[in-house]
Amino acid sequence: MRLYGTGLTLSYDKRVVATDLDVTIPDGSFTVIIGPNACGKSTMLRALARMLKPRAGAVHLDGNVITSLPSKEVARRLGLLPQSSIVPDGITVADLVGRGRYPHQRMMRQWSREDEVAVASAMRSTDVTELADRCVDELSGGQRQRVWLAMALAQETPILLLDEPTTFLDIAHQIEVLDLCADLHEQGRTLVAVLHDLNQACRYATHLIVMRDGRIVAEGDPASIVTADLVREVFDLRCEIIDDPQSGTPLIVPETRRRSTASATPATATASGMAATAPLKR
Repeated sequence: MRLYGTGLTLSYDKRVVATDLDVTIPDGSFTVIIGPNACGKSTMLRALARMLKPRAGAVHLDGNVITSLPSKEVARRLGLLPQSSIVPDGITVADLVGRGRYPHQRMMRQWSREDEVAVASAMRSTDVTELADRCVDELSGGQRQRVWLAMALAQETPILLLDEPTTFLDIAHQIEVLDLCADLHEQGRTLVAVLHDLNQACRYATHLIVMRDGRIVAEGDPASIVTADLVREVFDLRCEIIDDPQSGTPLIVPETRRRSTASATPATATASGMAATAPLKR
């Protein structure tokens, strides 16, 4: 396995998020990490990306403890789209995406035709080519998110970690980004993404990691592990699981909120002389 962690204790200062956590990312997978808010999803991803040093345990990349590797070496093997990023003042879209090529720059090798092609391809894939000369701080949240994704793609790493890549995007662009991720996976990249939408996770993931309270409660192929009991245990949500009519993957259908007939007022029940059983218009 190229990327895994063993015995991880993860914390922010004195607040411990996870203890004795083991996680393995299958090579060539599209792994999605899912779970309720504050369960440790993004914290675990940050540890895998070497953005957070474990208090105990270690993350391994290609057989080495990841903290022992030079930063540029890690950046050539592993790319990260963080949950929130700080935009340098006045930087254009093309310049920001071009920064994804930094790990490939060496003293004797500066900007090249190969870099130009990688940046152009990344911008085209994320539909930001027409924004190339715009300042990033002038863009909408959704446009910025696609620009940051383009920078991560320009890095051309075999492993790509994405922390909530659909944040700020409308539903159409969410699907576009996830379709792009699926294409990258089919081209041979290993992807790890944190998502909030369980139905999207089930549709796109080849390997699902389900977390709650800083621990992994289930993992595997979505069709094998996602059940109504699991959703209730992890998300406190009663639901029915059916087959997605488009993909055949598990589709979570929450139980309908039940209306109390006792709450209806007498005026509502007898308005216009109609029977109390008259259907409600929606």
